Amino acid sequence: MGLAVKAKAQSKDENFLPDLEIDDADELTPELDGGFQEIAPIELRLDDADCGERLDKALSRLVPHYSRSRIQQWIEGGFVTVDGLPARTKTTILGDELVVIRPQPAPDEHAYQAEPIDFPIVYEDEDILVIDKPAGLVVHPGAGNWSGTLLNGLLHRYPALAGVPRAGIVHRLDKETSGLMVVAKTLAAQTDLVRQLQARTVKREYLALVWGTPLLNGKIETSIGRHPRDRIKMAVSENLTAKPALTFFHRLASSTLDSRPVSLIRCQLETGRTHQIRVHMQSIGFALVGDSLYGKAHLAPVFRRQALHAAQLGLVHPATGADLQWSAPVPADFAELLQRASITSEW
Repeated sequence: MGLAVKAKAQSKDENFLPDLEIDDADELTPELDGGFQEIAPIELRLDDADCGERLDKALSRLVPHYSRSRIQQWIEGGFVTVDGLPARTKTTILGDELVVIRPQPAPDEHAYQAEPIDFPIVYEDEDILVIDKPAGLVVHPGAGNWSGTLLNGLLHRYPALAGVPRAGIVHRLDKETSGLMVVAKTLAAQTDLVRQLQARTVKREYLALVWGTPLLNGKIETSIGRHPRDRIKMAVSENLTAKPALTFFHRLASSTLDSRPVSLIRCQLETGRTHQIRVHMQSIGFALVGDSLYGKAHLAPVFRRQALHAAQLGLVHPATGADLQWSAPVPADFAELLQRASITSEW
C-alpha cells in the first residue's frame, strides 16, 4: 500500500484532541556534543598497600571518576592489562603490577552521530518536516538503541540540525508504532512546537486494532505510572507519581481474526503519557493486536508489532500561523492485517 498523504487547511473547531507521545513536552533530553575524542591510556603502578584487593575494586578507588561497573566492562572487553596481559575482573593484586587502562566511550557518547537512515518525508519547508515514521524505527537514542535512530538519520540528511536540540525532534512514537511526526528545522520552530505540545493544541489521531468488541464510544480517565514490578512497562496506577491520562476512543468496525473478535478503533488523546493507548486499552480488557508487552502472549505472534498507527497530525505552522493537517493511510503490514480481518482500511 502506498504512502499517499494529503495536506489541507484545518478548522480550529474540528473535533480533534491533542496528544503527546512523551511524558511532557518540556522533558527534552540534554544535547550531547555529537563527537568523542579519544582518551589517553591510564597507567597505574600498584603498590604493596593494594595487595590482596580485587583488581576492579582497587581501580574504581584509584580512578574514581569512572564507575566500578564501567571499569568491569572495560576489563571484560580486554581494555585493561596487568603487566602486559589481559586483566580479569577477579584478579587479586599482589603488588608492584603495572596496570594500563584504555578508557572506552560510553554508548551514549556516539548517540548523536550522523547515519544514513531512510525515512519518508510527507511535507517539508524551511521550518518543519513531517515524517511518516515506519514501524521498527526508533525515534531517539536511548538504552539499547544508541544508533540507527531517526535522530541519526536526521543529522545525516540535514547536517544543520546538529545546531538544534535533539536534531529538531519534539515528540516521539514508540519504535513499533507507525505514522506521522513533526520535526523542527530551526530552533525558533522547535520552541514554538514545544509550546504547542505543552498547550496540547497539536492534534493527533491514531488507528488501532484491538482484541474484542469495546463500546461504540468510550472515555478512559485513569492515571499512568511505572509498573510496580516491571520497569519496562507502564500501568494504570493510583501512585502519587502517576500522571493523569485521558483517552477517547470510537469503534469504527468489528470483525474476527483467527476466529477471535477484533475491532478497529480511532483514538484521540487529551494527554500524552508513555504507551498511553496501549496501557489504557489493555486496562479495560481490549489489548492491541500484536502487542507483546501489554497483550496476551499467546496472541502476540498474530502480528509482528502492536497494531497502532498515527494517522492524522494537525498543528499551527510555527512561522506562518497557518492551520495545517496531514493524514497518512495505514502502512502495508497494517492494511494486510485489516484485510485478514475483513475490515476495510479506508478510514
